[in-house]
Amino acid sequence: MPLFNTPRPQWLTFDCYGTLIQWDEGLLAAVERILRSKGSVDIDPARLISIYDSHEHALEQTPPHRSFRTVAGESLRLALDELGLRSSPDDISVLTDGIGAMPPFPEVVESLRRLKTAGFNLCIVSNTDDDIIASNVAQLDGLIDRVITAQQAGVYKPARGLFDHAHAQLGVSKDDVVHICASPHLDHAAARDVGFRCVWIDRGTGRQLLPDYTPDATLSKLDQVAPLFNELGWL
Repeated sequence: MPLFNTPRPQWLTFDCYGTLIQWDEGLLAAVERILRSKGSVDIDPARLISIYDSHEHALEQTPPHRSFRTVAGESLRLALDELGLRSSPDDISVLTDGIGAMPPFPEVVESLRRLKTAGFNLCIVSNTDDDIIASNVAQLDGLIDRVITAQQAGVYKPARGLFDHAHAQLGVSKDDVVHICASPHLDHAAARDVGFRCVWIDRGTGRQLLPDYTPDATLSKLDQVAPLFNELGWL
């Protein structure tokens, strides 16, 4: 296992949505609500989500940097337009307000507590705005030491700049961190380019690894992190 014979990290950084917070489930609920409000129950919510995702990822990488709320609103408008649906200001409220209400996965809080008790510092590094993520962080029982967002860094994943900013803000090198994430597309490119250690939480959503990157470890849930670290002699 690649993590063996590497030093114990000072910090554990986490992607938020899909790793700690139930993103897919919450996004589906928001999209279904938006479609119902338009009387468009015959449209597959997964299709709208796929179109929305493609616009969101493109806009996040298109200068100038804009807030996630702005990017999400424009992406949703473009996606609805592609499906022949009229967008309204209420749509983006349903989506972004719904993000803050998304709960953690069932095992997350106790898993974080075990890691915190073991002496690790815990940080979230997320493609979002400070005000959106605040409600999600509040559900994590005060266990998170730092939250670093795309809004703070002025750059979105998969660009490495968000992680460079995070390491600078934490005052540590890449060797002092293990990153834990669920999204190969958003996080693994930076892990490859920056060279930090990375644990992939593969929750069986069908997300595929990048062809040119293999994470240091792959687990199916967050509660498997502590046993792995115990095996490594880090607990």
